Amino acid sequence: MKKDIIGKTIYSVVLAFVCIIWVLPVLAVVINSFKVNTFVKTNTFDLPTGEMNAGFSNFVNGMTFGNYPFFKSVLYSVVITVLSVGLILLFTSMAAWYIARVDNMICKIVYFLCVFSMVVPFQMVMFTLSKTADKLKLNTPFTIPIVYLGFGAGLAIFMFVGFVKSIPLEIEEAAAIDGCGPIGTYFMVVVHMLKPTLISVGILELMWVWNDYLLPYLVLDINEYRTIPIHIQYLKGSYGTVDLGATMALILLSIIPVIIFYFACQKYIIKGVAAGAVKG
Repeated sequence: MKKDIIGKTIYSVVLAFVCIIWVLPVLAVVINSFKVNTFVKTNTFDLPTGEMNAGFSNFVNGMTFGNYPFFKSVLYSVVITVLSVGLILLFTSMAAWYIARVDNMICKIVYFLCVFSMVVPFQMVMFTLSKTADKLKLNTPFTIPIVYLGFGAGLAIFMFVGFVKSIPLEIEEAAAIDGCGPIGTYFMVVVHMLKPTLISVGILELMWVWNDYLLPYLVLDINEYRTIPIHIQYLKGSYGTVDLGATMALILLSIIPVIIFYFACQKYIIKGVAAGAVKG
């Protein structure tokens, strides 16, 4: 009994230490977003008290810096993220369902190609991709989601296929007996079974697209379209000086929506919808 208590205590201490390591960078961003710029480097982990306290001036400076409106960058980031994640979830879940249920050589080849795409570094294709996107007119916030669909399909299909195989086939057969065709079965039955994985994949893809800097920078016209990461990168004054306080403030604003989305949806990640559907 004592060995079990000691083991659990050590396990809890190790996990608490790992948690502190993960939270520390976020805490540093929060602290420095309210700190005067000159103290961000010299007193990085000190609380913003006294003369170090800048209040909300960093947020105001960050949002009003330069000639490009910050809220315009927010709008483009929202449009790109919503369209990209929506396309990825819809098309990859449908493709994964087909791959998992139609067990032939073509589906296996497509599945392995999707899995293989996850190991291809973006740097290998980024220059060719930027030229191709320009020729195909995929260089706007409303068309770049097609590019994200191609890059996000590998991980999404890999996760969806594994979950679809765990769904009892009898549920889909019962829907077919009731008169549902393939499209009706997918939207009325399969989508509800996939909800935990849809949300898990959605969170991963949302974090990737929302925080992505390199792909929009290469594909979009940054003078016309800037996402939040690109906008933050341009917080530079004369001679290349950077307002670190304003940078931290905008970084904090950019991570808040992702954190809210995660906490709002985390309960669905571990919820066994498929298991509950066949009870009784």
